[in-house]
Amino acid sequence: MNEILDHYARVPEDTRLESGWGRIEFERTREILQRHLPAPPARVLDVGGGGGPYSEWLGSLGYQTHLLDLAPGHVRSARRRPNIAAAVLGDGRRLPWRDGSAGIVLLLGPLYHLPEPGDRLNALSEARRVLRPGGLLFAAAICRFASLLAGLVEGFLEDPLLDGMLKDDLETGRHRNPTGDPRYFTTAFFHRPEELKTEILASGFLLVDLAPVEGVGWLARDFEGCWADPARRRRLLGWVRRTEREPALLALSPHLLAVARKPAS
Repeated sequence: MNEILDHYARVPEDTRLESGWGRIEFERTREILQRHLPAPPARVLDVGGGGGPYSEWLGSLGYQTHLLDLAPGHVRSARRRPNIAAAVLGDGRRLPWRDGSAGIVLLLGPLYHLPEPGDRLNALSEARRVLRPGGLLFAAAICRFASLLAGLVEGFLEDPLLDGMLKDDLETGRHRNPTGDPRYFTTAFFHRPEELKTEILASGFLLVDLAPVEGVGWLARDFEGCWADPARRRRLLGWVRRTEREPALLALSPHLLAVARKPAS
């Protein structure tokens, strides 16, 4: 975990969703959440919520949001946001909240920062424990092919240091970055879509949806231009929505979002 904490001490997670492909990730994640969220008020536990962009947004809509994160800097940032009820330091594998105390749990980061399957299942089990019967889980994953696709799009494949990382990503899903270059991320696990589904079901949840976040939209040749122009942005997002149920395209999305429900009994 020290390597992950070091990464986020160097890379400002608070602003990641405000630039580049982070903007379509933020837009689409909120869109998918809104399709399934119950009407406010409801208690939301944002596990691994970083500096709180999703908690702040949900709090502004009338939800009661409680955030937990492993990084002290993230927790300090979250505490400065006016619409977050509480932000505490902690580990997603050992949640401080009581059984059945929330209607919604967000796991929008922890699963891909837990390389060991037992740790991921532990985090999912903890999320299930703190949810009330019928409560909703939103769990994000990074797709197995994200590094390869980003390398192709951004030209990183010219760097021979990337070869070993990509080989491990594709063969095992375990991502390691021995270069010290923060562009190549940090210790992580990258899921195949079917692996994410299997882990959700193995944790006792009912799968409601498995959706691509960025979908094909991040591959737009002039993404910055598309996003800056409201009309082009609407068209781009329209094509993402039109193709999001195409199984053959699911693994082209850097992030996947699983929506699951805790059984009512």
